[in-house]
Amino acid sequence: MDSVGRPPLPRPWSFMGRLGIMLDSIRFEHSIFALPFAYLGMILAAGGWPTLSQFIWITVAMVAARTVAMSANRLIDREMDAENPRTAMRALPQKLLRPSDMLGMLLVSLVIFFFAAYMLNTLALILAPVAAVIVITYSYAKRFTWTGHYWLGFADGIAPAGGWIGVAGELPLEAVILAMAVTTWVAGFDLIYQCMDYDFDIPRKIHTIPVKWGIAAALRWARVTHFLTIVFLIALGVMMSLAWPYYIGVAIAAALLAWEHSLVKADDFSHVTIAFFNINGVIAIIVFIFTAVAVLMGNT
Repeated sequence: MDSVGRPPLPRPWSFMGRLGIMLDSIRFEHSIFALPFAYLGMILAAGGWPTLSQFIWITVAMVAARTVAMSANRLIDREMDAENPRTAMRALPQKLLRPSDMLGMLLVSLVIFFFAAYMLNTLALILAPVAAVIVITYSYAKRFTWTGHYWLGFADGIAPAGGWIGVAGELPLEAVILAMAVTTWVAGFDLIYQCMDYDFDIPRKIHTIPVKWGIAAALRWARVTHFLTIVFLIALGVMMSLAWPYYIGVAIAAALLAWEHSLVKADDFSHVTIAFFNINGVIAIIVFIFTAVAVLMGNT
């Protein structure tokens, strides 16, 4: 029986059956929401559209890197997930998959990630192992430091920096600022998300900001963190002299973030649903579209 009293479902023995469950368990379809981060760095580095080859290999690299990160997270946290009612129905706790299944997907994705980096340029290949270590080890952060929210954010912040490197073969200050915008963006959401596990985390001494300073303080941290996201995005626009549509996209993102924070209270997380978190992906797409328009306007 699992931690919420349901018997585990029968594990499929066919390869395709296990593959389908593996992809579902890491929410593979949500890769589309992570790609705009990489594409932001890509179009800003290119000053427009990159070559077809660069676009393809950046896409492959980012999807592979996200798969590595999610596979590692599910594998590393499988025992903790089994104890948490919110996550007990995931594939590994339910024994729908073996740990070796998830490890296999991690290793295959890692090879694909390194190959995609090799196909882009030398700097991308040199930094690929660093990126891999960061996205794999972030799952351990909450076991020893309350800064894990920002470690997770930085793991996602690698995406736009990687997109930039994939095109330009260098990492200028503008790329770092963009990476910091995404880092704070994701960290702010993780702060809200982790508040929902407060009662679970306390007795297990999980290191998070909600556990260390309380839920109300964590929500204030989240608001400040998302304020920094907007600051970084505005700074990037100024540094790169981006056209006015960019700032419209940033303004829409700021409004959506403010609206989301208005829905969350220290004693009420009833509005924190899957739709609530999917809006994060919508914000990424909006910022990407308006940035692309601004870059193309600047080239006309």
